[in-house]
Amino acid sequence: MKARITCWLRTTIAFCGILALAAPSLAQRGADPSIWDEAMRRFSDMDRQNPPEPGGIVLTGSSSIARWNGQAADALAPLSVIPRGFGGSVMNDVLFHLDQVALKYRPRAIVIYEGDNDTAFGIPKDVILSGLEKIITRVHEALPDTRIYVMAVKPSTLRVNVWNDAQQVNAAYQEVAKSDPLVYFVDSASPFLREDGQVMTDIFVEDGLHLNAMGNLIWGSIIRAALMPQEARYE
Repeated sequence: MKARITCWLRTTIAFCGILALAAPSLAQRGADPSIWDEAMRRFSDMDRQNPPEPGGIVLTGSSSIARWNGQAADALAPLSVIPRGFGGSVMNDVLFHLDQVALKYRPRAIVIYEGDNDTAFGIPKDVILSGLEKIITRVHEALPDTRIYVMAVKPSTLRVNVWNDAQQVNAAYQEVAKSDPLVYFVDSASPFLREDGQVMTDIFVEDGLHLNAMGNLIWGSIIRAALMPQEARYE
């Protein structure tokens, strides 16, 4: 019975597309990326049932992407997208599972949203950036022409206390993009701020972190605007 309960909890936490429950803190999961193995198995099952065509656009990252997995194809049409977000993840989780969530699909572009949980968990900026740089290096080695879109950490009412840290991470992401012609920075922060610089309060569900319908409309428009100039020509 205990084993079944443990399995159920792991499945609930790692479910690839609709993670709505609170993910474990970094301390609770011991910074162990293998907690997402069940999510990776689910992705593999999805691939067997409906194999994605090579050359699509992978969307991966934490819950803001994962909760949007089911909406992405319609929101970004006619772009061919492969939603592979797994909520609760951090940058090094994407690095650890990069083959399963991105490289195996041989995508022409990869969109990454990470840094939200990292900053909330107190992971230092240098560690986050190191993870991103390793991801970029591996993508360049495996898929030399693939473009990488790095999304800024969005503000939220739940995580106001770490917003300064998130802004520093966002500035670092921008610098990474400036130094690499295949890396694009996506400003997914400014559109969620009011004119006074404070985060909007009417774009979240009750947890103050995840986006409601209005927030998702903004979210989708941000991603679409970032992708269309480069990616529409390949459809």
